Amino acid sequence: MLSSTLIRPGTRPRTLAAAALLGLLAVFLLPAGHADASAPLRQHAAARGKFIGTALATGQLSNETQYRNIAATEFNQVTAENAMKWDATEPSQGQFNFSGADAIVNFATQNNQQVHGHTLVWHNQTPGWVQGLGATAMRSAMQNHISQVVGRYADNPAVVSWDVVNEVFEENGNLRTSFWYNTLGQSYIADAFRYARAADPNARLCINDYNVEGINAKSTAMYNLVASLRQQNVPVDCVGFQSHLAIQYGFPTSLQQNLERFAALGVQVRITEVDIRMQTPRTSSKDATQATYYRDVVQACMNVNACAGVTIWGFTDRYSWVPDTFPGEGAALIYDENYQQKPSYTAVHDALDDGGDPTDTTPPTAPGTPAASNVTANSATLTWSASTDSGGSGLAGYTVYREQGSTDPQLGQSSTNSITLTGLSPSTQYQVYVRARDGAGNLSTPSSTVTFTTTEGDGGPEGPCTAAGTVQTQWGNGYVIQPVTVTNTGSSAINGWTVTFTLPAGHSITGSWNAAFTTSGQTVTAKNMNYNGNLGPNAGTSFGFQVSRPNGNTQTVSGYTCASP
Repeated sequence: MLSSTLIRPGTRPRTLAAAALLGLLAVFLLPAGHADASAPLRQHAAARGKFIGTALATGQLSNETQYRNIAATEFNQVTAENAMKWDATEPSQGQFNFSGADAIVNFATQNNQQVHGHTLVWHNQTPGWVQGLGATAMRSAMQNHISQVVGRYADNPAVVSWDVVNEVFEENGNLRTSFWYNTLGQSYIADAFRYARAADPNARLCINDYNVEGINAKSTAMYNLVASLRQQNVPVDCVGFQSHLAIQYGFPTSLQQNLERFAALGVQVRITEVDIRMQTPRTSSKDATQATYYRDVVQACMNVNACAGVTIWGFTDRYSWVPDTFPGEGAALIYDENYQQKPSYTAVHDALDDGGDPTDTTPPTAPGTPAASNVTANSATLTWSASTDSGGSGLAGYTVYREQGSTDPQLGQSSTNSITLTGLSPSTQYQVYVRARDGAGNLSTPSSTVTFTTTEGDGGPEGPCTAAGTVQTQWGNGYVIQPVTVTNTGSSAINGWTVTFTLPAGHSITGSWNAAFTTSGQTVTAKNMNYNGNLGPNAGTSFGFQVSRPNGNTQTVSGYTCASP
């Protein structure tokens, strides 16, 4: 009997024959039917098009039948806890050892699981011989290591993705001053991704870090880096959020919003190393809180279409890194030391099961008729009554369109029931409507339209360029403008541009990419970088930035002007 988990999320065929076989199987297997309510975690995850994974240790995998059976039965994705790291695979220069890595891959192949490779370039668990190299030799060693390790599994259909670089930021958002950075500078990050793509053109390539689950300085630095790398065509395909949480420090309530803003960059997102520790000893109350945290992590991923799945960093408290690293803390996983399921297991199961209906085909209700307020020459703020979603995947946000007949252009997206449209034309009538979307991608019917007319401009002469910004996403105390599109409207090339705009009172820039920013009071000036200043007639480029604002304030930036020397 064919299993619905044979085709794994993210798996790609390595040969034409394999592609043909998977295509044939897909006719019978997709979409996966819903799982029985008592089915293993992997069956519920696969039914929703996601993975549920775990980190595996080779010793336990070889020596403990119960460990091996749970790993095979409950999970459809595995990550090597240590066996694929540099110190395990290349302890001496040019001397490779793949015994542990092969054991993980072979186990996954036997049990119809996908493998996430962890990790290629990291400041920890890298042998001393690497750390002592000069710049030229270190770059060459990095390229060779990635080529050999990734290349070994490039034709293996089980190995579908890699953590290419791991933990590159400090808590304040600065790049970590590791031996990689100190010797090679920031370029090592882009180089590592390019080397990995050369070694396996089909693998999904990820950047991974901890304490980036919520929206904070570190996650914003990660966001800016990913946006910048992708703008430079560096092959960053996905972002991993480790999610090592602790119940005594609170839950990152902006997790889903954070996943959504990264997803809007065009990358896949995933929870890569979740565990949720507590101060020992365990109590029923602590177990209940931990279970709620696990449920909320999994549910956040389920609600974001671009989230591929969730990997738990191990599964049994018998083997966890937590007690050795955080004295007095532990009990962080979904099975106890005796392989008994904890309340957190049930929470993960129920979040994946979602009431036994894995396929959400029910769209949200239509938003209320938008109301236009604070209309200026170049912007307008809209608000509407919120939609509701009963399909199970959760309300993900709203898209605003301009009514223009057969083709209605998108004016912006918002995660809340308000938006400030920017980059509008002066003295122009706009008829707009809103559609809600859920985590499964279902769109509501359109709201009724609202009509407004922007005010007159300042009458000043037009410059050789224009700038228009879009609110990509926003939350209670911040928002992201991406892209701000700069266009040469003249008949000859320009060499450099300057965009000026005004921040609303209380707003401040917290991150930017693809432009050099200076701020004087509430006036912000963005100048081109050395790689995007030359624009031919009708050519364009873009940049972006993030802004913090007071809680409850719904204003966003407006009024862009563009000039060229």
